[in-house]
Amino acid sequence: MLPLSKSQLQSHRSFYDVSTNKTHHLELPEACHSQVRVDSSNGWLVIIDSSLAILLLNPLTLAKFNLPPLSSFPNVVSLDFSKVGKEYEYTIREASGKIYRLNLEEMRDFFIKKIVLSPCSVDKDNFIAVAIVNETGELAYCKNGHQYWTSMGDVGLACCDVTYYKEKFYAVDAAGSVMVCDVSDESPSVSVIRMRFSSTIGYVCHKVYLVNSGNELLAVVHQLDHQLPQQGPFMFYLRTVYFVVYRMNWSRQRWSSVEDLGDRVLFVRESSSVSLSAADVQRCSRMSPNECFKNCIYFTDDSRVSSYDGDFGSDRPSCYDMLHRDDDGAFNWDRGIYTLTGGRIISLPCRTRDPHALWFTPTPCSKS
Repeated sequence: MLPLSKSQLQSHRSFYDVSTNKTHHLELPEACHSQVRVDSSNGWLVIIDSSLAILLLNPLTLAKFNLPPLSSFPNVVSLDFSKVGKEYEYTIREASGKIYRLNLEEMRDFFIKKIVLSPCSVDKDNFIAVAIVNETGELAYCKNGHQYWTSMGDVGLACCDVTYYKEKFYAVDAAGSVMVCDVSDESPSVSVIRMRFSSTIGYVCHKVYLVNSGNELLAVVHQLDHQLPQQGPFMFYLRTVYFVVYRMNWSRQRWSSVEDLGDRVLFVRESSSVSLSAADVQRCSRMSPNECFKNCIYFTDDSRVSSYDGDFGSDRPSCYDMLHRDDDGAFNWDRGIYTLTGGRIISLPCRTRDPHALWFTPTPCSKS
């Protein structure tokens, strides 16, 4: 799903189809306001507005569901209405007892990192949602019909990503430990597998994505480094250096390095990561074998703001703009296709002025 454009109709969003190289325009007024945050998960758009309401919207069937608002998270303890002429502030208490405050815009954009949905049933109403609290990496969940979010409990992990895999939710921290969450019953069952990624993290920061890839659970480590532009204000930018892919070895309970994905193609982003078969994509289109790169990782810019407003070395690196240098030396937004064989970055076939595109994959319950 492409970012909003000034030239777009006010009620439409554009979707670029990787398999056919075509752009489709869908009438989705709920997702077209500049003051809403839009993410995606399992064939649904997750839309958070300035009132902190959370709407699930299926862009193909136009089905809608409401999740409990952000203000119903267990660690949101109060809302201060006393500041006359100023923005309201929410007070959040971490599991450690630390207190911090966010205004409405900050709550909408930064309070949670992402929301992941379990695949919906045929009647479209039997699903579970899990969210990561951005500041601490704590997990909370709700089921359809719940009025509030419930904490998974403090297990000592600051989760970077979470995904749905084989009827459970799995989360991972920056080092590689995994949190296994079964929330199918009334009380959640949570266990932790303590392990580490084998590669040494040698750059300014890294991101970790969990991907449900067929019968396998993959972890993709996105290595980033800082870079200075040749022109413009003195400002650091993040750029992709390389990716490392790991496969969960369940019998030995450790991550095993993956050098070749075979026919698989990975699409990674903080809000949603998916795995597809290159052969399946080609069968559904008129693409030549070279147009859909197997054994590759498609990626886009994960930053949520347009510029970094803190000191270099801050613990919030996601506030950097993310750029990379093309083969001709020019700077471009940090998005592209990373080839595991050779470690090259190829430009995405769809170019936009704004880097903040979302991966959206229709699921069986998204069909009309």
